[in-house]
Amino acid sequence: MSNMQTEQENIRVQARLERLLNRLPGLVYRCKIEEGFTLRLEYASAGSENLLGIPASEMVDKRWNTVERMTVSADLERMRKHIYDKVVAHEPWQVIYRLQLPQGGVKWIWDQGEAIYSEDGVPLYLEGIMLDVSEQKFQELALQDENRQLKLSMEQADSLGEIVGKSEAMHKVYGLILKAAETDTNVIIYGETGCGKDIVARAIHNYSGRKGGYVPVNCGAIPENLLESEFFGHAKGAFTGATAAKEGFITAADNGTLFLDEIGELPVNLQVKFLRVLETKSYTPLGCTAPRSSNFRLIAATNRDLAAQVREGKARADFYYRINVLTINLPPLRERKEDLPLLINAWSSRHGIDLQLTRQVRLAMSRYNWPGNVRELHNFLDRYATFGESAAEFLDSEEFPLPSASEGQTLADATRRLEHALILKTLEKCHWQRGRTAAALGLNLRTLQRKMKALHIRGQGEA
Repeated sequence: MSNMQTEQENIRVQARLERLLNRLPGLVYRCKIEEGFTLRLEYASAGSENLLGIPASEMVDKRWNTVERMTVSADLERMRKHIYDKVVAHEPWQVIYRLQLPQGGVKWIWDQGEAIYSEDGVPLYLEGIMLDVSEQKFQELALQDENRQLKLSMEQADSLGEIVGKSEAMHKVYGLILKAAETDTNVIIYGETGCGKDIVARAIHNYSGRKGGYVPVNCGAIPENLLESEFFGHAKGAFTGATAAKEGFITAADNGTLFLDEIGELPVNLQVKFLRVLETKSYTPLGCTAPRSSNFRLIAATNRDLAAQVREGKARADFYYRINVLTINLPPLRERKEDLPLLINAWSSRHGIDLQLTRQVRLAMSRYNWPGNVRELHNFLDRYATFGESAAEFLDSEEFPLPSASEGQTLADATRRLEHALILKTLEKCHWQRGRTAAALGLNLRTLQRKMKALHIRGQGEA
């Protein structure tokens, strides 16, 4: 190819590039760096008119740094320092700031780019693109303002969403929920079985404004040999029985929240793999070679002492510190018994039932320690609505109840109540895992399920 042909080809390539840059929704720019880090504009794409209301030719002809003159004064120093520091460090920059438009109004700009250097490392040019992110930023600010208003109203609040309670301990929880909702940091919720960790996690997701879904996962309910496939997904034929491709929990939580309940049950080998996902937001499904990405937010929960598990070698320290950024401790029901009337009223409203609890029953409820917490309370109220005061006999005992004889009571009635209390207590001790509960009671799983149905005991999460 001759020099003339080469030059013509270069001109054609330049023209194609120019057309591409002018089609982009933002403003593509190139600035020459002069003495004192003064910037002189040499190129601006056609997007400048939509973004700034100024034609590109006018910006280039005047060669003055229009953007800096339009930058809101409160943001200017921060923006300049950020770009300068990145250029000195030979790193690309990303910065968000506000511009005051000539025709009035303010736009939020996302400015990203990098410097061009000489062979000796001296910065010569800045090249980048500016995009309008006003809509997303205004939504974010509105959400923050809404959360601030919620915080102000929390001091006397009886509830936050589906969470009920006005005790001091619960007001602290409400504040932490709203704080967690304002960031994307990892959250871990500590609390005994039945405290409502899932409801707290769901509240954080709802108040965060994330567009994706809420994906709850009980780590203790998935067989260990299926954990990796369930989390990362798999391709068809990745292993025996994989007759079709399947997306995992991480894919489902993209742009949303992944809630890992009973995270203390996660095996160490999976902790290693999951740690990489937390750090890079990328993962590879089983049987695939190309990595994928997922912009999920992690919320974990446990009723175990994870720090003790780290000391015992049952959990990795790096994994523990990665998930243990913002901590929420849910108080057990025995430490907030002043919330009992609110919880009872909330149950009544949800079910449309006006429970007539006698003074004696309410007194017994206030004395009982509720080892199964709010879940046990709801189960008790379910039984009370069906069987009346006979459902309250166990409240006087901290252990499994021995039914007292009463007039007209048959042995079958007493046995039924004892079975009910024994199964319920064992379910709570076994974290509502039916296989473990059946083994602890000396029953097979089918027998346990039959008895639960006959005794109207609903499993965790069942309506």
